Amino acid sequence: MRRLLKRYLPDHESLAANRWLAPFGSTLFHPRLWHLNRHSAAGAIAAGLFCGLIPGPFQMPAAALCCLALRVNLPLALITTLYTNPFTIVPIYLLAFTLGEWILGPGAGQFTAPPEMGSAGLAAWLEALLAWTTDLGRPLFLGLIALAGILAPSGYLLTRLAWRYYLIRQWHQRRARRA
Repeated sequence: MRRLLKRYLPDHESLAANRWLAPFGSTLFHPRLWHLNRHSAAGAIAAGLFCGLIPGPFQMPAAALCCLALRVNLPLALITTLYTNPFTIVPIYLLAFTLGEWILGPGAGQFTAPPEMGSAGLAAWLEALLAWTTDLGRPLFLGLIALAGILAPSGYLLTRLAWRYYLIRQWHQRRARRA
């Protein structure tokens, strides 16, 4: 499994030679951030799944900070955040909003269509858009945290189980070849 993942991840030496990453060398090139084993892979998947739900362009920096704090595989965590992309973000956020509504109970918030610009002008439309966003905010925010709290441990456990299954299968195949 390690060989399969290493084939697609960048190697430590090529990144260390990058002049843009040189100032972060002492922190960024810690060996545990680049070592790939079942512990670091599972932690990286969990960090990537958790940080992938952060809105906007802050997903990868947040995942990198989590990797620095937890000392798990950095490239794998960064790649894992890509599960939220322009094609999947709307269904994921709708799921998070629904989960937030369910947690908060009935009457916490209703999903309504965003306001249309109309003839009222830009300032009125921006004010209506801000009010619409605020109404959605509480259930969406709580739903995102709850969904991240579900996805991260699930990803961690599934990665550990998949790695263990792969190792056991390899042991059995090796035993069968020797016999």
